Amino acid sequence: MDAIGSVFQPELIKLMKAVLDDAAATLPESKRTSTTMAEMASQILACAARGERDPATLKTAALLVVVECSNYSHDISPERRAV
Repeated sequence: MDAIGSVFQPELIKLMKAVLDDAAATLPESKRTSTTMAEMASQILACAARGERDPATLKTAALLVVVECSNYSHDISPERRAV
């Protein structure tokens, strides 16, 4: 199931917001960009649309987005990053 077209109950929306806030609080301020927040929110929504309700699991999924993005940027050579 995709988050597009999903309907979430108010209690779940509160839970997802709390999870996003909690996940963001664990990040250094420099990583709390609007792009990162949107990617984490998207991941939380996708997991919730598949039926996930455990806050710890949702938080882990959100933070994995940040880890995957960070790992990717480390794979780029310093010369390419300077471009």
